[in-house]
Amino acid sequence: MIKKLIAPTCVSLVLVATFMSPVAQAAQRPTTVSGCAAVTAKSHTPMKVSEPAVISKSLPKTMTIVTNCGSIVISLLSKQAPLTVTKITALAKAKYFNSSLCHRLTTDGLFVLQCGDPTASGSGSPTGWKGYKDENLPANKAANYPAGTVAMANSGPGTNGSQFFLVYKDTQLPPNYTIWGKITSGLDFLLKLSEVGSYTVNQSDGKAYYASDGYPIQSVEIKSVTLR
Repeated sequence: MIKKLIAPTCVSLVLVATFMSPVAQAAQRPTTVSGCAAVTAKSHTPMKVSEPAVISKSLPKTMTIVTNCGSIVISLLSKQAPLTVTKITALAKAKYFNSSLCHRLTTDGLFVLQCGDPTASGSGSPTGWKGYKDENLPANKAANYPAGTVAMANSGPGTNGSQFFLVYKDTQLPPNYTIWGKITSGLDFLLKLSEVGSYTVNQSDGKAYYASDGYPIQSVEIKSVTLR
């Protein structure tokens, strides 16, 4: 399930220098994606943004997320998910997402990159916002979140905030996550990111190990978000 991931407090979100595998040292596998710049962002307290009380009558058509690895262009589903697009674009206009780190990458069964939490812990939300309702939910069937889907992450009905996930391969999930966009450019980068993989830190020895659900080994920073 796409929940707000609670991160181990000891994990540094800067790339861990040495990755270990139960079988072999991680030096045998790539730890970067070609073309990605070093990240400069750090986890930080979510800024205060005025929450829109009503659906905007004039919503943008596209959102471009500029990362240290290139741009991801999203076609916004304003007609199907007007409330969600209103909330997300309000955050984007306030620069809420700028200089934030994508905190979760999954590579087995569930194929997503999760972003939108300035704390980079998986538990952050816009300060003072109340969770808002779900909309544009898919049918409960195979590949109901196909490659290119952009949807909200939540901790249950009506708990949407700022966290969202980008689907890079067809994925089946419970139909609980609002679909609000479609990636039209940048999917190739997400696939390369998944090939490098994700990691988690073992609490007992403090070492980083490959994991199918964890932090991206190639760190991803949202530098800015533009709307058109």
